[in-house]
Amino acid sequence: MQTSANSVARTRPPMASHRLDLPSCCDICGKARSTRKHQACSRIRQQRKSVEWAELMATRAEAKKNKPRRYAR
Repeated sequence: MQTSANSVARTRPPMASHRLDLPSCCDICGKARSTRKHQACSRIRQQRKSVEWAELMATRAEAKKNKPRRYAR
């Protein structure tokens, strides 16, 4: 993958581009997310989802690569 001087290769999709559709209850511990910090739960979730994110990023990269160029040089 080529990267320019200012861009960085992402390992996960950007999460701030849309609303997170997370339930109000934590899927790891089962308690409400608003009651306390869920940093440990977040780390566990990131480890579980890393394969799913890698597949998603691979499909996005493949789609971008196969997209026809509008202004070919």
